[in-house]
Amino acid sequence: MGIAGPALAYWLLHHGFRPTLVERAPQLRRSGYIIDFWGLGYDLVQRMGLLEQVREAGYEIKEVRLVDGRGRRVGGFDAAVFRAATHGRFTSLRRGELSAILYGSIEQRAELVFGDSITALDDDGDGVLVHFEHGGTRRFDLVVGADGLHSTVRRLVFGAESQFEKFLGYTVAAFSVPGYLPRDENVYVSHAAPGKTISRFSMRGDRTMFLLVATEREAERVSVSDPDAQRSYLREHFSNLGWEAPQILGALARCDDLYFDRVSQVRLQRWCRGRVALVGDAAFAPSLLAGQGSALAIIAAHVLAGELARANSATAAFQRYEWVLQDFLEKKQDAALRFAQSFVPATQLAIRIRNLVTKGLALPFVARLAMGSSLLDRLQLPDYG
Repeated sequence: MGIAGPALAYWLLHHGFRPTLVERAPQLRRSGYIIDFWGLGYDLVQRMGLLEQVREAGYEIKEVRLVDGRGRRVGGFDAAVFRAATHGRFTSLRRGELSAILYGSIEQRAELVFGDSITALDDDGDGVLVHFEHGGTRRFDLVVGADGLHSTVRRLVFGAESQFEKFLGYTVAAFSVPGYLPRDENVYVSHAAPGKTISRFSMRGDRTMFLLVATEREAERVSVSDPDAQRSYLREHFSNLGWEAPQILGALARCDDLYFDRVSQVRLQRWCRGRVALVGDAAFAPSLLAGQGSALAIIAAHVLAGELARANSATAAFQRYEWVLQDFLEKKQDAALRFAQSFVPATQLAIRIRNLVTKGLALPFVARLAMGSSLLDRLQLPDYG
């Protein structure tokens, strides 16, 4: 019930299917970091009649401001470069808010199961027998794993996560708290030291969102299910960073929405096997560094539902789904890899170079050269009616 699942359910309902969504958590999760949203995903949300809600939940960021240890501006750019490159079809919003909007579009029309998860899948060629942790056993025509980077469906059908996960060498944490000062409205403020970046963004309701990213050689150093260990890790890595790091780490103790994970991509040659398919991060996680994972999940959901609607078999639909999207998504993943080094510069020299480059984005031709191609989705979506 994140992004890909409700988006897929919306388009399946549109084409006459009867989807059932299963979520391990007891209720909809509304936490998550701020995402930038544009491109074909933005266009599809408009087709779904949800664009007004997305824009109302979003923020029109005015500036990305890079600061030194004393809080002095040393780089950054006017966010108008994004709006110009996307003809104004660009917003930033909390990932959990986008999820809630998509969920609201199918809440009264699809079967929703909370507090349960899949433990086994038996595909006999005509359907899939699904074994649930709490809900017994049920039979479905098709199963789609829309369960994220650490997908259970992918593990059960395709094999261990280690076969498909490409760890990019970073850990990421995000959380929010009320009452944090100072506030810079609609300004994304970020400070970097070699191998570490800490950022904040002021949100509505007197809340502030924080994003912390650190280089990390060991993918399994901290468990993604141990909040105490995660807090200890963040204090250890960011306590001597300067700027507002001590104050931000102090706020960490009173947050109730800590997100912590390794930064990875998922790469599979095939996303479908038998009557089981994968969509979103479960199939092709581009990583947080791509900045477009949610939009790509919405695109893939639209294509998968459309192909299922017009094909004469699940096999044919799944083949078309992969054929339409794989090259496009591999290029998005490659672009994320290239961007990683500038997102968390490894040396002080690299930080200075990044700061200088971002200042150059004030010039329109430099902005178009640096960002123009990355903000274009070079994909012609099929017409599914």
